[in-house]
Amino acid sequence: MIINFYVQNFGSIKDRQTLSFEADKSKHLEDYYVFQVNENLRLLKMALIYGSNASGKTMILRALQFLKELVLLPLEKKTEPLDFEPFLFDENTPHENTILGIEFIQARVRYEYEVEFNQKTIIKEELYNYNPHKANVFKRTTDIEKQFSQITFGGKIKGNSIFKKTLEANTLWNNTVIGGFLKTNIESKELTDVKNWFDNYLSPLIFPETNLENAATTVAGELNSVKNTIIQILKKADFNISDVLIKKEDADVELKFEHTIKGKQYLLPFEYESRGTKRYYMFALLLNALITLPVGIPIDEIDSSLHPDLFEHFLITFLLNSQQSQLIATTHNREILNNRDLFRNDAIWIVDRTEECSTELYSLVDFDTSVIRNTSNIYNAYKAGKFGGVPNLGDNYIEKESNEKG
Repeated sequence: MIINFYVQNFGSIKDRQTLSFEADKSKHLEDYYVFQVNENLRLLKMALIYGSNASGKTMILRALQFLKELVLLPLEKKTEPLDFEPFLFDENTPHENTILGIEFIQARVRYEYEVEFNQKTIIKEELYNYNPHKANVFKRTTDIEKQFSQITFGGKIKGNSIFKKTLEANTLWNNTVIGGFLKTNIESKELTDVKNWFDNYLSPLIFPETNLENAATTVAGELNSVKNTIIQILKKADFNISDVLIKKEDADVELKFEHTIKGKQYLLPFEYESRGTKRYYMFALLLNALITLPVGIPIDEIDSSLHPDLFEHFLITFLLNSQQSQLIATTHNREILNNRDLFRNDAIWIVDRTEECSTELYSLVDFDTSVIRNTSNIYNAYKAGKFGGVPNLGDNYIEKESNEKG
């Protein structure tokens, strides 16, 4: 599970911004929102990110996705640049390093990982774990002139000189240590833990245009348990779908939904279904994963093409049925902020633009009681702009220029 994630000098993000999943002391909706890791650590299952268009909501998720790719998809050549942009609305930041860091739980062990880089090279990299006390796993620095990475290991980490030399030789100056580790056949529990977390727990970023139809159909076609869960999810979502029929012929797959109307069954090809039905079919696959696996899924514009009631239904189903999964999503849906029975303050995040057009991220718990009380209507306060994260709109009059030729 994710404990927290921070990012600095990446895209629209200039100064360090942190998204935390650590629950505050509130017991509100505790049974549904909070997973107790140990006596000192309580983690939230969900973080919803609000904000106006072009404020940087998606950039938070893109940074998380970039970190996943940085770890798991090492570049093959030293000359290949890292595909990102630092904060560009400043004279200094284009020449400064970018920092991404994350704390997470894997195999019941807490890990802290940070990587500092620019478009050419990984500058520094560090990994710590708590087993039970904090210990350094490795520190990596890069000699810029020689384009060579040097790795030192903590005293508790097993590894001889051959292990170290092999890892250094495979860690190009634009690769992470984990990326270099993936190119070898050496063994390391700690590095394997980190690789497995990024590979198995943290899912790729889901955009509104992401097409999961083939993935959903493939999994449903191979596993009856998944298919039955997807059908159950669709039924409960009031799409009038009684069955999902998957017909395979060689490499082609035909997908149809069965609709039962007045006791009679009718088949409708998937392409004829509404956009909302198609999207929720894909979401049913995600929901199945969230409630059957430990997985963290980032979704951009999660409410796209979904009725507000269906959006709430999705969130509640996830919260009621999941255990160690986490949902990180951006949204414009404000309706749930009108119902205290649906959200906790520490699960609601807001993104706003500063005067220099950089992204600022904060949670509702960052406001004191002069702004938010237990009796406050969060929906009305957010709509009125008391928390930021809403567009500062001008008037509706447009000056028309003459079409006369000069």
